[in-house]
Amino acid sequence: MFRILLLIFILVPAIEVGLFIFAGQYIGIPATIAIIFLTGIIGAFLAKREGTETINKIRMQMASGQMPGDAVLDGACILVGGALLLTPGFLTDFAGFSLLFPPIRKAVKIWLKAKLYNKIKSGQFYIIRRP
Repeated sequence: MFRILLLIFILVPAIEVGLFIFAGQYIGIPATIAIIFLTGIIGAFLAKREGTETINKIRMQMASGQMPGDAVLDGACILVGGALLLTPGFLTDFAGFSLLFPPIRKAVKIWLKAKLYNKIKSGQFYIIRRP
């Protein structure tokens, strides 16, 4: 896991710098900077909108006595997507917008559920119940 994180923290910024240089040469520095700011602003707006909808969904499910499992995973995806959108870069913006897009978020939730299920089944994840 450490190696994967190290690779991500080295590789992603290097790719982002390369994309910034390429975009700066291709469309110009002012346009590149404008795109970076616009994606941050649009991303913050979308994350707030999607997050508010998800919080309302969690409240409604809890009020009706249901466990808000899917809505919590939605919230986690939206939180990560929003953080990625606020991080400058084209690659992180693509990943962030993807997590805010409901059909892609649904696929990510299915993958997350499978990962969590496998970890629980193999004993790598513990559920502690308190009285």
